[in-house]
Amino acid sequence: MSRKHKQIVAVAVAHVTQCPYCIRGHTEAASRAGATYEELMEAIWVAAEMRAGAAFAHSLIALEGLHEEQTDDT
Repeated sequence: MSRKHKQIVAVAVAHVTQCPYCIRGHTEAASRAGATYEELMEAIWVAAEMRAGAAFAHSLIALEGLHEEQTDDT
């Protein structure tokens, strides 16, 4: 994998982990390695989709707990 692509992946991972220092550092490194605005935005959108998917999947834990609480009350 090229240096540019490693840094693009790092930008996406930094967004998933929500580390502002990593986001800035890897974005700058990716740009220096030749990543375009469009490539970086694509990586960020993929990260956002992954975070949204995880939030949706984990919402089932809350819904199960709510259901159990409501059925215990009856």
